[in-house]
Amino acid sequence: MILYDFVPAPNPRRVRIFLHEKGIEVPTKQIDIMKGEHKKKEYKKASPLSQVPTLELDDGTFITESIAICRYFEALHPEPSLMGDNAEEIAIIEMWQRRFELLLMIGIANTYRHGHPAMAALEDQIKEWSEASRPRVIKMMYWFDKQIEDKEFICLNKFTIADISALVCFDFAKWPKIEIPSDCINLLNYYERLNSRPSAKA
Repeated sequence: MILYDFVPAPNPRRVRIFLHEKGIEVPTKQIDIMKGEHKKKEYKKASPLSQVPTLELDDGTFITESIAICRYFEALHPEPSLMGDNAEEIAIIEMWQRRFELLLMIGIANTYRHGHPAMAALEDQIKEWSEASRPRVIKMMYWFDKQIEDKEFICLNKFTIADISALVCFDFAKWPKIEIPSDCINLLNYYERLNSRPSAKA
């Protein structure tokens, strides 16, 4: 088994944090997307869409998409549970996890990928898309600030994959210089709690 990784990228980091929380160690191989290694013919056999992360199993099966990889390890190692213990928990965690993906991560990615000069080699950049995405990200941060009020974690009063996605979003937002607004006190405190966990260094 091997995890094809790229340390700076947000999606591989979600998997690394997840594995750290589970206490699972998996050998990794770095795929430098800034050098175009994800576009090479050999790697495209593992990941036809040229994405990281990719998990290669012992039998040669390839699993892409960060949450799919996490689900694989959750099934093999159900404790500690990070994706839910019953139907209701699974659904609630997935709801919040997807909210971070759809309402924050995509907007952050669009801001960065279409606005930063370093990404011009990887993206057919549309500057207007970057400019339109930035205020939407900030708007949603205010929404999440209200959702986390009086809560330690975003759902179910325990740390879950949704919190992992939240942490990665907040750190990813720094790339296009989007900070959590100073008056989002609930969100700033939430970020501090997440960032204090040992797995945040993964």
